[in-house]
Amino acid sequence: MPTERQVSERWVVFLIGAVQFVNILDFVMVMPLGPDFAKGLGIASSHIGTIGGAYTAAASVAGLLGGYFLDRYDRRRALAVSMLGLVVATAAGGLATGLSTLMLARVAAGIFGGPATSLSLSIIADLIPVERRGRALGAVMGAFSVASVAGVPMALKLAEHGGWRLPFFVVAALGLLVVVGAIFFLPPMRGHLTGATGRAPSVGVLELLGRREVQLSYLMTAVVMMAGFVLIPNISAYLQQNLGYPRDLLWFPYFVGGIVSFVTLRLAGPLVDRYGAFRLGTAGSVLLLVATYVGFVDYARWLPIPLLFVLFMTAMGVRNVSYNTLTSRVPDNPVRARFMSLQSAIQHMASAVGAFLSAQLLTDLPDGTLGGMTRVAWVCMGLTVALPPMLWVVERQVRSREQARALAVPASQGLAVPLSPQAHPHQ
Repeated sequence: MPTERQVSERWVVFLIGAVQFVNILDFVMVMPLGPDFAKGLGIASSHIGTIGGAYTAAASVAGLLGGYFLDRYDRRRALAVSMLGLVVATAAGGLATGLSTLMLARVAAGIFGGPATSLSLSIIADLIPVERRGRALGAVMGAFSVASVAGVPMALKLAEHGGWRLPFFVVAALGLLVVVGAIFFLPPMRGHLTGATGRAPSVGVLELLGRREVQLSYLMTAVVMMAGFVLIPNISAYLQQNLGYPRDLLWFPYFVGGIVSFVTLRLAGPLVDRYGAFRLGTAGSVLLLVATYVGFVDYARWLPIPLLFVLFMTAMGVRNVSYNTLTSRVPDNPVRARFMSLQSAIQHMASAVGAFLSAQLLTDLPDGTLGGMTRVAWVCMGLTVALPPMLWVVERQVRSREQARALAVPASQGLAVPLSPQAHPHQ
C-alpha cells in the first residue's frame, strides 16, 4: 500500500511511551493518594483497596469486550478515543464528591485505560519490525519505571501543596497532550482492516482462542502476572514489619529499584532481539528465583534492602521484556488489537487472583510481623519456574510460522505504513 505519511520509529516509541506513562501513572498514583482523598471525602480507609480494585475490574471487562471490536477501527483513532475517555475519567476523579462518584470515575478510567494499553502495544507491533521490536518494547515499558520513580513522587508533592484533587487534573492535562500528539504525529493505521487479501479479517474471538500458540501465550501472561502480584503488593509491609526497615526511608529502595528497572528495560530489549525471548527470559527467571529466595525465604541480614531491590527489579525487567516481546509476535496483524485486548483482560484477572491468593496465605502474627511470607515466596518461585518451558514452546512455534510466511509472501508485502529509515531507536 502507498505510504500516507512517513514517521520515524523514534517518534512512534516516544508517543506510545507517553501514552503508557499517563495510563500507568493514572493507575499507580491512586493508592499512595488514598489517605489524602479518604480524609478529604470522608471515606473509610478500608475502602481504599476497593477503589483501586474498581479500576482493575473495569479494565479486565473492557479487555474482554475490546477483543470483539477493536480490530474494526483505525488504530490511531481508536487510541485517541481511548485516551480521551481516560482524560475525562481522570478529571472526573478530581471532581468526585464522595465514595460513589469516585468509584464511578475509576471504573470509567479502567474502561478506557485497558483498551489504551492494548492499542499501544498493537501499534508498536504493527510499526516496528521484529528485529527491533524488543528494543522498542523495552523503551515503552520503561514508562512504568518513570511513572514509579518520577510520577508517584510528583503526584504526592502536588497533593501536598495543592490538595488531593490537583494530581488528577494534572494527569488529565498530560493525557490531553498525548491525545493531540497521537492525532497529529502517528500515521493512520488501517492496514489490518484489509490485510494482504483485500478483505476484512474474519477471525473471531473463539477461533483466536482455539490456537495453541495463543493459548500458551495467555497462559504465560497469567503465570507472569500471578507470580508478580502474589508477592509485590506485600513487599512494603514485609520490609517494615518483618525486616524492621524504617518507614521514612521506604521511598529510597523503590526509587533505586525504579531507576534500575528503567535501565534494565532499555538494555534487555536489544538483547532479546539478538538472543531470543527464551534465553533472556530464562536468565531473568533464574535471577528472579535467586532474588525471591534470598529476599523472602532465607533473608541474608548482610544484604542491604536497596541492593535486594536492584536484584529483584533487574530480574523482573529482563523477564518481562522477554515475555512481552514474544507475545507481540504471536498474533497476525489483522487481529493484533483483539489479541492484545484479551491479553490485557487476562493480565488484570491474573493480578487480582494473585493478590487474593496472597491474602489467603498471609496472616498478622501477635508480634506484629507478617506470617506466611515464605509460603507466598514459594508460590511466586513455583510460578516462575513454569515460565521458561512455555517461552521455549511459543518461540519455536512463532519462528516456524514466520519462516514459513517469509517463504510464501514476497518481501514487498511488508508494513502497511512503512516508517522512515532514519531515527531508529537504536541509533
